[in-house]
Amino acid sequence: MPRKKSAYRWVVVGIFLAFMLLHQIDKQLINPLIPEIIAEFGITKTQMGAVMTGALLVGTVLYPLWGYLYDRYARSKLLALASFIWGATTWLSAIAPTFRLFAASRASTGIDDSSYPGLYSLAADYFGPQLRGKIYGLLQLTQPIGYLIGMILALMVAPALGGWRSVFYLTGGLGILVAIAIYFGVKEMPRGQAEPELQDMEIGQYRFSWAQAREVLKKRTMWFIFLQGFAGVFPWNVITVWFFTYLAEERFYDENSILFTMAPIILVLAGSYFLGGLLGDWAFKRTLKGRILVSSMGVLMGAVFLFFAIQTPVESRDTFFILMILTALFMPMSSPNVISTVFDITPPEVRSTAQAVEYFIENSGAALAPLLAGIIADAIDLKTAILVICLTTWLLCFFFYLGALFFIDGDVLSLRKQMKERAIQEQARQA
Repeated sequence: MPRKKSAYRWVVVGIFLAFMLLHQIDKQLINPLIPEIIAEFGITKTQMGAVMTGALLVGTVLYPLWGYLYDRYARSKLLALASFIWGATTWLSAIAPTFRLFAASRASTGIDDSSYPGLYSLAADYFGPQLRGKIYGLLQLTQPIGYLIGMILALMVAPALGGWRSVFYLTGGLGILVAIAIYFGVKEMPRGQAEPELQDMEIGQYRFSWAQAREVLKKRTMWFIFLQGFAGVFPWNVITVWFFTYLAEERFYDENSILFTMAPIILVLAGSYFLGGLLGDWAFKRTLKGRILVSSMGVLMGAVFLFFAIQTPVESRDTFFILMILTALFMPMSSPNVISTVFDITPPEVRSTAQAVEYFIENSGAALAPLLAGIIADAIDLKTAILVICLTTWLLCFFFYLGALFFIDGDVLSLRKQMKERAIQEQARQA
């Protein structure tokens, strides 16, 4: 790859990092503000859980549409559109005067939440298979860092600005600025350009194919990826939405205690995304099962340490903190490896669609997680809600990963064979 082109791809990564970081701040900002919003509108935890579920459901329904559009049209322009939608819908939720309007406008913020498959697919055309785990781990640093910054904005900045609505004006405006940066700063790449067999070749423009999409759905590794995805997002949706409330109401942390407890936990969580991608790339070079092995270890150990953390007595804050640090170390390890695995077995022209289908399946059940946790919390407590939902689904993920180990080798080799055939066809076309 020419040096200029190689340097530019890191500029693209920088823009993607800005998009994802600011989007995650906007998306996660509401979670520590839940008690304030509940108090202003006079609603129950079940009603607030329904608000969060509404946004997740909107994003879930739109995943297949976004995936198809990304594989059919220019991904960079669609990403710019998604960023503009994020800014506009956030402003609508900030000005909503009643709970019903707030619930409706907050649900509309889910429209852009299904935009990531195109971003990851475009990144895959800048970076080859041996680097993708690290790149996705780097990009996914933005999720916990955005969570942390959102927490700081909610607990320290929002009160100074006059309440929860004011910070949404800020994050919504940033979304529109990022849209402009993406539109003018990110170039589209030919699909498949970074595949080892096609690098440094002038290749044709591959676009969405229903035949290729159907072939992806026949890959047995994808079946287990879909199953683990369905189960694996339940814990994330429960923890991100309800953990601040759990610390405040059931472990009796004040705002400063929450901030100084969660900040280092989230920093470890952030580092673990990159660590998981790094370990996945390292293991993948040694065995095609490598990414799956790293993912299965992550969900199993995350479940073990979360169980002991939640069971820790309220007065043992140091022990609770250490166990949550260990939970955070393992929780995200599977995420960059799942994305990389999908792209390890999927042709470039249907990667956005394949990942969008995976996200659709992930969220089709997990979108109900905040509501389910709210119902359990109202009936029993948040401790029970977190434990029951997180442990059950993570253990299911572990067994689904074990199933994927039987088929991953054949599916990876099948794609590499397909890419070699395309390289031969491209050479013949250019001769």
